[in-house]
Amino acid sequence: MKRSERVAIVDAVLQREIGDVPIPLDHRDPFTLLVAVVLSAQCTDARVNLVTPALFDAAPTPAALAKMAPEQILPYIASCGLAPTKARNLAALGRQLVTLHGGQVPSDEAALEALPGVGHKTASVVRVQSFGIPAFPVDTHVARLANRWGLSKAKAVGPIEADLRKAWPAREWGRVHLQMVTAGRRFCPALRHDALRCPVCAALAEAGGGGV
Repeated sequence: MKRSERVAIVDAVLQREIGDVPIPLDHRDPFTLLVAVVLSAQCTDARVNLVTPALFDAAPTPAALAKMAPEQILPYIASCGLAPTKARNLAALGRQLVTLHGGQVPSDEAALEALPGVGHKTASVVRVQSFGIPAFPVDTHVARLANRWGLSKAKAVGPIEADLRKAWPAREWGRVHLQMVTAGRRFCPALRHDALRCPVCAALAEAGGGGV
């Protein structure tokens, strides 16, 4: 099966089975989305959504966060994984947003990735979801499904992202990213995967795609 045929099947099933997907992290603006994505590392979105309302009330802006010490932030996020490290990163992030970016979240990729606790995936999420800048964030779900569905043979995040960017037009990257994350959670998990219960895997197998 040609790669373009795989992409067409995957896209059709994702559109049919999932459709439009809201961002799973509750947020108010680019700043609160940035904080939520930083917190989501080694932590479920559901847990992040439980802790962020109180944190956002205490620190609704970069300026407010910049005034908080790590030990003041930690109680709000204590139930998240790696909480002490995240508290230190968030305190430093708030200060840098104020001192380097005038209290605003930058849209530039390099500027975002230079912030404490912000990696390429986090920067990509903020860029595409808050600023509408084409980006294809690759998390563990997306990487796994890209391999399982034959969209990429690469193992490293960078090459997987490059393959996915080639598979869809830039205007669709944010949409497909959210759909793949949802598919990974809903019917194509890493463990106890049943190809017959996953509509994407089943459609690929029926079309002779195999490898699922």
